[in-house]
Amino acid sequence: MDVLLNNLDLFGPFFLTTIELFVLSAVGALVWGTILAMLRVSPVPVFRAVGTAYVTIARNTPLTLVFAFFVFAYPLLDIVKLDYFPAAVVALTVYTSAFICEVVRSGINTVPVGQAEAGRALGLTFGQILGQVVLPQALRSVVPPLISTLIALLKNTTIAAGFSVAEAGAIRAYLSERGESQLVGLLWVALGFIILVAVLSFVQRSLEKRWSVAR
Repeated sequence: MDVLLNNLDLFGPFFLTTIELFVLSAVGALVWGTILAMLRVSPVPVFRAVGTAYVTIARNTPLTLVFAFFVFAYPLLDIVKLDYFPAAVVALTVYTSAFICEVVRSGINTVPVGQAEAGRALGLTFGQILGQVVLPQALRSVVPPLISTLIALLKNTTIAAGFSVAEAGAIRAYLSERGESQLVGLLWVALGFIILVAVLSFVQRSLEKRWSVAR
């Protein structure tokens, strides 16, 4: 307990940074991943090819390399200057959106084809059918895998510590400099993540009850 109480100036701000990093990345990944899923089921071959290529490349690239690109290589392009924290948000968003895309696409595939055909019969466009008919049902059916992907994102935020982002994954190094027990510190960090994951699991159960789909 002393390790925690004596270093609240580390645990508090660093876990707050982890939460901020997670929330921003999660929002970005959900939005971009959903757009990618729409491209993947688009009737336009070019859009499908772009979506497939993105998902294939992003899912098969180690997250550490994605971080390295946005932290070290991207600044050399001299397009938009990114500090370490924004670069971490972009890296996590780019990587996680590929997995969100596949989760959402699997949900889209669970919606009966007849509903899309009914939408077309009513004169709805492809975008209207997806946004008003298909996606609301698809998202309800993929709550568990969607939350599981977000939990993986939460744990992946610790990689940002290796790229100069002061978040929970960096606490061990600071404790080492202060001469504190690193093992005890890591146990407290693990407990912090367990609590955060428990919150996400609670959100999952709540959404499942609220959006339960009759089979």
